[in-house]
Amino acid sequence: MRVLHAIHDFLPRHRAGSEIYAFHLCRQLAERHHVNVLCADYEPRRPHGHVTWRLHEGLPVVEITNNWRCGSFRETYNPPLIGERIDHVLRATQPDVVHIHNLLNLSFDLPALARRRGAKVVATLHDYTMLCPSGGQRVHVADEHVCHEIDTHRCTRCFRQSPFGAQMAIGRLAGGAAMASAVGVASALARRFPRTVGRLAASAGRMPAVAVAADEVDERLAAARLVFDQLDAVVAPSASIASEFARFGMPAAKLRTMDYGFVPVARRRNAASASVLRIGYVGTLVWHKGVHALIDAVRTLPPASYELKIFGDVSVFPEYVAGLRTRARGLPVQFMGKFDQRDVTDIYQKFDVLAVPSLWLENSPLVIHEAFMAGVPVVAARVGGIVDLVEHGRTGLLYDPNVAGALGASLRSLVDAPQRLADLSVGVQTRARVRSMTEDADAWHGIYSDVRA
Repeated sequence: MRVLHAIHDFLPRHRAGSEIYAFHLCRQLAERHHVNVLCADYEPRRPHGHVTWRLHEGLPVVEITNNWRCGSFRETYNPPLIGERIDHVLRATQPDVVHIHNLLNLSFDLPALARRRGAKVVATLHDYTMLCPSGGQRVHVADEHVCHEIDTHRCTRCFRQSPFGAQMAIGRLAGGAAMASAVGVASALARRFPRTVGRLAASAGRMPAVAVAADEVDERLAAARLVFDQLDAVVAPSASIASEFARFGMPAAKLRTMDYGFVPVARRRNAASASVLRIGYVGTLVWHKGVHALIDAVRTLPPASYELKIFGDVSVFPEYVAGLRTRARGLPVQFMGKFDQRDVTDIYQKFDVLAVPSLWLENSPLVIHEAFMAGVPVVAARVGGIVDLVEHGRTGLLYDPNVAGALGASLRSLVDAPQRLADLSVGVQTRARVRSMTEDADAWHGIYSDVRA
């Protein structure tokens, strides 16, 4: 079969969980199918709508430059020029199946365009992008609020305060006048420091206002439900995200729950440290991942009893990282920086327990699976799909992120009773099973065959 995987951005520039998973799945599927990847990127140095055909480790990738030249809020999720480019890619690749991972930066029209060209359309639900216009995590960062319910009035305020609001404002400025070098500089800065640039430019009156009304967010939700209608099969990696999408109208007959597959991570060779509790964090350094809550929690532990190593790119959200460094001053906390995915095995050798202090409704965190493959127990927030992965008291510890001191108390229990950590490590090795990428590719091959039949 000819299979086109569509995702909001891709390797090597973007290395979050869904991009890494999609890459490994595509590599596995490419052993039996003709696989291409369609992605987008925000790159002010290229013309809006520019199409790049490239290879990433032998995998064909088609990348569309989307610089958010949006004349309206509707064009943030249905941009006309990007839709034209997508149709061009569909005409060129002629897929039998389009596998959607994320429509952010692409278009809600993609499934309909694919069906018009005779393709079947399937999807993996990695996050809530179809329901949340500000990034897909259902969090209002400025208000430090987790959106268990979707309030479209809050969404309008959240969007204006988000990096996406800044991108849209700068895109309007760049598209409405000659491309002065100052606009290029502002766009580049907005990519790296979106919240800062958005605030500064707006306060200086140099950027067009981004006005979004609640009824426009309602229209976006209605457009998402039309996307649901265009999908032939939908896989939710966790029961949590499946139930959330069902609540918003995803037909139950199309939904199936199936966890991710993984490339193996070697088991930890070194025994847990006898002198200090070695705590690790692996992931994006961003507010909804709760790294600040983790630093506040370890502050309650005796400084000589632990060390915390934080693995993640410090340049993606520099304002947030600056706050983390201030919080961590004087504590045994190290910022280890970004890492290559090929070094994951070595990373999990460096700590005794993985902390997952997420604040958003997590789906099925890849880092928990990696930790389990490495034989490392997990201390994690009792939110979203995490509760389906971690057996409390057997493969890790779950805590209520809404209870002050709960994370610190969980970590202290491992400091005070080292045997508990040893028991959890045994539990991980005997009870935690992670699906292989080969199993995952086999299952997807079956899904593709089913929808085509």
